[in-house]
Amino acid sequence: MPGLLRASDLAGGRRRRRTAVAEERPEPAGRPGQPDDDGEPRRPARKRRRAEAGERDQEREREKKAEEPVDPEARARDICLRLLTGAAKTRRQLADALRKREIPDEVAEGVLARFEEVGLIDDAAFAAAWVEFRHTNRGLSRRALAQELRTKGVAGDLVEQAVAQVEPEDETDAARALVERRLRTTRGLERDTRIRRLVGMLARRGYSEGLAFRVVREAIEAEGGDGPDGPW
Repeated sequence: MPGLLRASDLAGGRRRRRTAVAEERPEPAGRPGQPDDDGEPRRPARKRRRAEAGERDQEREREKKAEEPVDPEARARDICLRLLTGAAKTRRQLADALRKREIPDEVAEGVLARFEEVGLIDDAAFAAAWVEFRHTNRGLSRRALAQELRTKGVAGDLVEQAVAQVEPEDETDAARALVERRLRTTRGLERDTRIRRLVGMLARRGYSEGLAFRVVREAIEAEGGDGPDGPW
């Protein structure tokens, strides 16, 4: 209609409308690296979640420490009992754990001695059970079993008693069983490769070179040949 002016004809009319719309529009979320409302740079979501998880872990660790007994002897008993709940441990393993938790040596010695008196620590029984399990399930030789027990702090005389329960015949039978399980996987390979792999497998379990070669030779001969190069 004549005499009426459009808002856009007014000076600054279009600018005012756009300004008003911009004021009503919500601010876009800040991008990683841009400062937030507190002036701190924003971190990517993955880093934020990782940082929050780390803070929760630290809080749980603080709560766990707060729940531990203050008395060193009570702390030592609590540590040992928790470790023994999962599996049997040697005296040396428990002593190392107490040292890491900064339990005084004299307190640790007293607690460990008491645990031995009541049968909660028994290195001889530990060694015997270890040898039986590792020899039966892993086919380890007496030499390998003795080495494992020594690394766990078992005394030399107890190690000898434990590995003595494995007779030479038992050791040979275990080596034969290991070779028999692996023999099929080497078929089609050259003779030297078969020998090297099978003997190496036995060597890693602590068997002597002489026993390893003898068992491997017997197994391949019983198989009726030695692959493309013929029998020995």
